[in-house]
Amino acid sequence: QVQLVESGGGLVQAGGSLRLSCAASGLTVSRYAMAWFRQAPGKEREFVATITRSAGITDYADSVKGRFTISRDDAKNTVYLQMNRLKPEDTAVYYCRAEVTVVIGKKYNYWGQGTQVTVSS
Repeated sequence: QVQLVESGGGLVQAGGSLRLSCAASGLTVSRYAMAWFRQAPGKEREFVATITRSAGITDYADSVKGRFTISRDDAKNTVYLQMNRLKPEDTAVYYCRAEVTVVIGKKYNYWGQGTQVTVSS
């Protein structure tokens, strides 16, 4: 039974920091591409950061480059998102995603329930 559980969200002042956690069960995070997405009220869900399987290569949305860091702790089977120098526009529900390749050309996404991040100005 695959489950992704996000935690670490909350209220923070602009310029502050938060670290989000995504604890996985039913899959090993190092074997899959993991990512963080976010969705603000009235907005579409948008990509934030990703880390590739095995090699752990990272990539980020332009809006968060230099401020956010995605990482993986294989011993804890957990993915993190360190968020620094937060801005009000970072306010959103943040979701953890695991991407599983079912067959060539087809992928399946597992999603967590989300954790709310609110940044006040």
